[in-house]
Amino acid sequence: MLSLRDFWRRHRRKFIITAGVLGGGYILYKLNDAHRRLSELDKELTRERENDELIKAQMQVHFENIQKIADTMTLPHAMHYLSDRIKEEMDLSHLTERLIKGKGKGQLSTLTSSEKLELWDRLKILSFSRLVLSLWAMTVLSLYIRVQVNILGRHLYIDTARSCGSSDLPEGVDALDSHDQQKFLACADFLANQGLPHLISDMQTAATEVLKGKQLRDIFNAPALHEMIIQIVDTFMTMGSHYQWVNYLIPDDTRDHNQVAASSDDNTCVFDSTQFDKLMVETRAVLSSAEFGNVVEKSLKNVVGSLMEDIEVQLGGSNLLSGMPLAKLLPRVAQMGPLLLEEPSRERFIQIIARVPDVELFFTLLYASMPTS
Repeated sequence: MLSLRDFWRRHRRKFIITAGVLGGGYILYKLNDAHRRLSELDKELTRERENDELIKAQMQVHFENIQKIADTMTLPHAMHYLSDRIKEEMDLSHLTERLIKGKGKGQLSTLTSSEKLELWDRLKILSFSRLVLSLWAMTVLSLYIRVQVNILGRHLYIDTARSCGSSDLPEGVDALDSHDQQKFLACADFLANQGLPHLISDMQTAATEVLKGKQLRDIFNAPALHEMIIQIVDTFMTMGSHYQWVNYLIPDDTRDHNQVAASSDDNTCVFDSTQFDKLMVETRAVLSSAEFGNVVEKSLKNVVGSLMEDIEVQLGGSNLLSGMPLAKLLPRVAQMGPLLLEEPSRERFIQIIARVPDVELFFTLLYASMPTS
């Protein structure tokens, strides 16, 4: 026992130094190992950040390209076809011709006073109906087509990313074939084919309700005319069940329909494909959402405001500021409907819609959201 104590006293310093060296070495080893692991983790996080940034940049470019496709290809075709259909279905020439012939040109009028009043009343209702219908259809169809191409573009981006081996993709989302894509885009003509007759009828009902009691001799200035157009829009949008107007754009249940929407170039829209049905169900869910309803409301208000600026310029700001009889306003109202759907005016109004902040945000979020099935 004494020898051990003597041994410890003689060599204690060496043991302490050795233990300190070994302990320090172990600590340094652990520190180096932790530093190495942290360095590897930092490199991995850096790679993930760079990959995320690359994906975000790719998605941004793809998103911008999708918007250009909507503006330059899909939308012009659908708008042109819709414009032709509205001209066919809402032609006012038969009313104006009867009123002109009824004047008799120096002879006694061939129309009685009651007949003239009836014709003028019909012309009043149809003129405002066509104007509001044209601006509504232009606004909502442009938004609907943008919904279509964003949903389709997002699916195609996912298909491309999957083919490149990405693991960050939702399960159960099957690739789309070109036939489904073509049918889906062709359904932009549903409004012009199936939806338009009901749209015209309901719009005339809304216009009749708002214009009830408005006489041709009543004086209207710019604020009064603006308010009347807004009232027709609001009356129409709140008719029937919740978001009933969505049914003018898309069938109420694609699974229960076997309709064919033939477009002007003989493309068809047949509701019989599983992947096609999924696209349509997803689209209807977007169109029926409160967020899309808000976008439609904001867009319509902007379009009506810009339209009123055009009407004031064409009629002379001072004339409309002081007010003029409704009878003198009707010819301009009747002309503005078709003008809204002509290419130069249409392009300007569609750009106005696209620049609405709520619209920009809505489609950015729509494209970025991932489908779950």
